[in-house]
Amino acid sequence: MNIAFISAVLPVLLLLWFIYKKDKYQPEPLGKLVWTFFVGCFSVVPAVLMEQAIMPLAPDAASMPVFNGIFTGYAVAGFSEELCKLLLLLWLIWRSPHFDEYFDGIVYAAYLSLGFACVENIGYVLQGDDQVMTALMRGVLAVPAHFLFAVTMGYYVSLAKFDPEHRRRHLWRAFLYPMLLHGTYDALLMVSGALGEAYGEENAVVMTTCGVLFIVFIVFDVKLWRWGLKRIKRLQERSQEQGFDRLHPFDGFTWNF
Repeated sequence: MNIAFISAVLPVLLLLWFIYKKDKYQPEPLGKLVWTFFVGCFSVVPAVLMEQAIMPLAPDAASMPVFNGIFTGYAVAGFSEELCKLLLLLWLIWRSPHFDEYFDGIVYAAYLSLGFACVENIGYVLQGDDQVMTALMRGVLAVPAHFLFAVTMGYYVSLAKFDPEHRRRHLWRAFLYPMLLHGTYDALLMVSGALGEAYGEENAVVMTTCGVLFIVFIVFDVKLWRWGLKRIKRLQERSQEQGFDRLHPFDGFTWNF
């Protein structure tokens, strides 16, 4: 098997395993998780179609590189991808009998989002000039970012499920917060890239700005992990409060859909 393909898929598999192990109290049926993952793979199709419809509205990259990067990050990537993921996630699990504890929202959101990330990552890696380096960079940054956006989405979907009094507010946040996080992540990279292309790497001011944006991006990425891990821990505690017994991830293993 092609090493580039393996390197593109490996970070996805590691994160799938990571979140499955975190589901301590009422492990989800593996068949349902596999189905959720493949629905996530399919979610690339409507997301790309939506992105193609919105992209012509973007400001000109040559004359307005900053606005182009911000628009592309938030309105194209963040809005389209997170909306498609949320709608498919709600369709899959909202009325499912398996969605019976707080932590389930994060598990299913992560599996769906990692399906999306897997297809996207394979495409970027196989089309890249330096496939190994592309796989390494995306495996460290892009794939975990999709996972962490999903943690935020799943967190609020679970709150909406089990807190009907504030359901609309939580569902709105389940879209808005991942969209803003995704948009910020992409915009920081896209603005930096657009500035370099528009004004050249010889421009000292542009290069300094790009350096500052990169530092902001790294700080944002670290905070993204901290926020994600806190939300994981918080919903684990909520599941425990619901009265579920602690189980090993493979105890009570089932393959139901």
